Amino acid sequence: MICLLLSGGLDSLSILYWKRPKMALTIDYGQNSAKAEIEASRYACSILDIDHHILNIDCSILGSGDMSKDKPNELAPNSDWWPFRNQLLVTFASMYVIKYNINTIMIGSVKPDNQFKDGTAEFTKLINNLTIFQEGKIKIEAPAIDLTSKELINISGIPLSLLCCAHSCHYNNSACSMCRGCNKYTEIMDKLQ
Repeated sequence: MICLLLSGGLDSLSILYWKRPKMALTIDYGQNSAKAEIEASRYACSILDIDHHILNIDCSILGSGDMSKDKPNELAPNSDWWPFRNQLLVTFASMYVIKYNINTIMIGSVKPDNQFKDGTAEFTKLINNLTIFQEGKIKIEAPAIDLTSKELINISGIPLSLLCCAHSCHYNNSACSMCRGCNKYTEIMDKLQ
């Protein structure tokens, strides 16, 4: 059985529509826009009749940059870098879904995410090897790792009406129109309309 780690953003909503997993998991790890991400994810799952779970673990003290209340870490490649975020989320997701006999977790990494080490195919391979090595032998897949967001949206066939519900802002539960997440959302939606 497959679970999608669902952030409620353009990429993960497109994967949700494309792959239709049995289960989706949204994690509130203390990011600024957790409430809006949960609402976007909940709505999409209800439309597609996908079992949606929410996991709340406050890691806000560990965050840095745009998605947190703290300034960017000095090692940050970009202002929206949260140290070891995907590793953290995959670990929490694996710990949570193992009780549901999930054998695969899909993550929403796309080609442009390779600016961060945890957004690369190499990271996906390494974290997959680690989770398969452990009890439960959970596989980690990134079905869109070789696609841009626009290519993913086109392949998924997600209707614009559902895609419009995505939440991409890094700063707030409402779009700030200034962060990289909002800029990506605007740029992609403008090209689709």
